[in-house]
Amino acid sequence: MPWIHQHRQWPNFIWNDKALIVVLSNCRFRQGKLLGKMAALGFDLQQEANLDTLTNDILKSSEIEGERLNRGEVRSSVARRLGMDMAGMVPTNRNVDGVVEMVLDATQNHQAKLTTNRLLDWHAALFPTGRSGLHKITTGMWRKDQGGPMQVVSGPFGRETVHFEALAASRLAGEMSIFLDWFEHPTPIDPVIKAAIAHFWFVTIHPFDDGNGRIARAIADMALARADHSATRFYSMSTRIEAERRDYYAQLERQQRATPDITEWIGWFIACLTRAIENADDTLESVLQKAHLWDVANKAGVNARQTLILNRMLDGFKGYINTSKYAKIAKCSTDTALRDIQALVDAGILQKNASGGRSTSYRVAVDDA
Repeated sequence: MPWIHQHRQWPNFIWNDKALIVVLSNCRFRQGKLLGKMAALGFDLQQEANLDTLTNDILKSSEIEGERLNRGEVRSSVARRLGMDMAGMVPTNRNVDGVVEMVLDATQNHQAKLTTNRLLDWHAALFPTGRSGLHKITTGMWRKDQGGPMQVVSGPFGRETVHFEALAASRLAGEMSIFLDWFEHPTPIDPVIKAAIAHFWFVTIHPFDDGNGRIARAIADMALARADHSATRFYSMSTRIEAERRDYYAQLERQQRATPDITEWIGWFIACLTRAIENADDTLESVLQKAHLWDVANKAGVNARQTLILNRMLDGFKGYINTSKYAKIAKCSTDTALRDIQALVDAGILQKNASGGRSTSYRVAVDDA
């Protein structure tokens, strides 16, 4: 059979627990170790780590689908919805707010029941204009397949490669009812394995015209939040998947062409999750460096312009700062910009780069901090 959903055993998935025991034990150990490390941080640092993780998760989940969001807008939208008072917040558009609302509802309200209406609300939030790019799509309801079967294709017109063909729209109501009953029904399945199954199952049903991948990853994050017994996120599965994007799609396609024995997919998912948890140390290090730098900055008595610039530089700023960039961002004269920069250098907050003259630039002295 060409597709897994046409197999007579669909959707009765099976897997080999013995083949997964080592990779699952390693993942659970690292998961517990990370959560213990984060629990030792103060509340403010936990909130900052949560903000960084959620921001990265939303950005990368969208990038997997080829959509690039503005980092400043995503971070500001997340901070507002978490009730965090953060300097340098920027206005956001409804496309950004929609994806943020979906991810936060999945993670912050992870104990709430996943229902059809909740999924339809998520989908409507993802596409507030009723369009995906230039194309009008059906939002807030299951797909209709009016233009033929839902397919994932690549390649030039006339020579397309079909990577996947979803089950017929007429089956969606029944298939989604089975999926949601399983997701909410207590089982002895390890929660991490349940997250892997939920991700694969939902994206294979493919119930919407667009946005299935992002919603599948939100559902997996919801299951992982339940596994952690915490709404606070310290690792980003989507960030790791984006880094391994080609392998991610290859794994999905291989499993969707196979049988309901999904041991290989679960093994890959758990290994990818383990790498995501390992990379969370970078988030922790960044948060600690930022916290120490702000301690120095607050003692130095930075002004509103300096606060704005530091927030930009600490949150994905491309390149280095110089007087002209500073003046443009802070809306001040270059003389004022130079005085502000020199004060930050004297306080040990900024550090001059090697090049001088007209190309003089500065970086945040995070290593010294």
